[in-house]
Amino acid sequence: MNIAQMMKTAAAAALLAGTASAQDVTLRIQTHYASEHPTGQMLATFIDDVQTMSGNEIAIEMFYSSSVVATTETFDAAINGIVDCDATGGAYQTGKNPAFQFVGDIMGGYETPWQQYSWLYYGGGFDAAQALYNANDMELIGWSLYGQEALSSSKPLAGFEDLEGWKFRSPPGMETEIFEQLGATPIVMDFTEIFTALETGIIDGADASGLANNVGLGIYDIVKHATYPGFHSMPSDHLACNKGIWDGLSEKHQRIIDTAWQKLSFQIALMNEKANAEAAASLQEQGVTIYDWSPEDRAEFRRAAQVAWDDWGTRSPEAGKLLESHKEYMTQLGLIE
Repeated sequence: MNIAQMMKTAAAAALLAGTASAQDVTLRIQTHYASEHPTGQMLATFIDDVQTMSGNEIAIEMFYSSSVVATTETFDAAINGIVDCDATGGAYQTGKNPAFQFVGDIMGGYETPWQQYSWLYYGGGFDAAQALYNANDMELIGWSLYGQEALSSSKPLAGFEDLEGWKFRSPPGMETEIFEQLGATPIVMDFTEIFTALETGIIDGADASGLANNVGLGIYDIVKHATYPGFHSMPSDHLACNKGIWDGLSEKHQRIIDTAWQKLSFQIALMNEKANAEAAASLQEQGVTIYDWSPEDRAEFRRAAQVAWDDWGTRSPEAGKLLESHKEYMTQLGLIE
């Protein structure tokens, strides 16, 4: 039996397992978070909520730290029945369709998690995104947003003018295009390379994560400048399930999972809002300079981001539809003209 046949057999078996009995459902979910990470700990609460609300009719087997397949391969693993659901993020799938950029990290768009959640639930976003997921035999259940990310630097970052010539660690994709347009020098590198690159001066700073997470990573032991609240990036994680598995669940079980995920996602945003505020106060006491960009500089960054958005919007029909949906809603919120 070749690999393709094995995947089909696994998918069929998983589908039967999920539909054979409404009283006996086990979902296998992979996340890139470690079990001891704050989000990993909250995922454990999500599991408990689902099992408790279902009267133990639903069991969840969570695979932490991408222990089954690589993080970027989780989506395909769910499509092929190796796992049932993907709890990583859409941004990992831009190679599959550029439209996933607009459900993974819109870059410079919304200013708060609540604006971005609002697009999803009240701005037509869910239907627009669901069409993309369904086209890939997946069902989007929901997002989780931990808030704006911070930029960390060995040099001041008081406004967009300070980006000229600034060398920093960047993830691949749209972000590099935006920052290059503003005069910065993004260097794509793995997370594990950041510290050595900062210590040796290969880079001046890094886009790593949110402020509190950066504290946990030890970045401010090396550099003493940071942006907060952030403005450039607010990635969304997702829960997405194999569509056949999801459609095989009872409506009761679907609603329980949806409700538990919404609780998880909003709690993650609230937890990180508090953690970031505490981190900002503590860092300033330790001599780290915090920069809150002016509305004018934020608007300038968003204008640069829109050039990249428009380019990405031409890369697939689905990307164009999602971008148009975002633009319509951001216009309603007064974020863009």
